[in-house]
Amino acid sequence: MAEIQQEGAEVKKSSKKLIIIILAAVILLAGGGGAAYFFLFKSAPVEEGHDEHGNAKAEEKHEEKDEDPEAAAAAAEKLYFDLTKPLVVNLPKGTGAKFVMIAITFLVEGADMVDALKKNEPMIRNNLLMLISAQNAEELKTREGKDKLRAGIQESVSATLTKMAGKSRLKDVYFTSFVMQ
Repeated sequence: MAEIQQEGAEVKKSSKKLIIIILAAVILLAGGGGAAYFFLFKSAPVEEGHDEHGNAKAEEKHEEKDEDPEAAAAAAEKLYFDLTKPLVVNLPKGTGAKFVMIAITFLVEGADMVDALKKNEPMIRNNLLMLISAQNAEELKTREGKDKLRAGIQESVSATLTKMAGKSRLKDVYFTSFVMQ
């Protein structure tokens, strides 16, 4: 009889230990999950004038207040614009190639610059045709010659945009196709 009471006491003690261990594990998992959610999905609101580390940012906030938020958002958005058709240009005689066909893509900041490129595409195409037709085919075969042409195209298009739209936010020029024959 004494043995039965001891077995019953041991069963009660072991089941109590098991329940305590399970409850502790559940509480730890719930706490860990809550902490992970807090740190991963909930960013604490940054106080005005302080960054997330509590350091003062008065200068940066002051500069941001002076800018128009819509203009800043439009300026930060980088977009690509492809010329509608590749440029096909006859090269001068005796330069080693008869013609060149170049497809060009522009990287600009803001949708207003894409609209300016679309609106002024005939003038841009004319200026680029004149620029490319003056190139030497032997130079265009080299990487340096192509880079020089890209820089010339960027300068020409920037000048056209500044003249026609009042500003230029042209960031880069890319050749998406370059064929010489």
